[in-house]
Amino acid sequence: MLVLTRKSGESLIIGEEVVVTVVEVRGGQVKIGIEAPPEIYIYRKELLEKIKRQNLDAAKSDKAYLNSLAKLVKSRAAKK
Repeated sequence: MLVLTRKSGESLIIGEEVVVTVVEVRGGQVKIGIEAPPEIYIYRKELLEKIKRQNLDAAKSDKAYLNSLAKLVKSRAAKK
């Protein structure tokens, strides 16, 4: 991990297109601004992790639902 010290108003550049600027430092909080092209998605880490967990849970739910549906179809087909 690269650790940098920046003052309010100072920036750093990631690649050639992403600029991160320290907007304000107050107490234990740092407010940053991020300039990036629209095709680059920017998420808070904890939000992205929550989205990933929800997607995995949804995929598991769909699999369980499909398995139940398959059993139902098989049992009805066997009755015919």
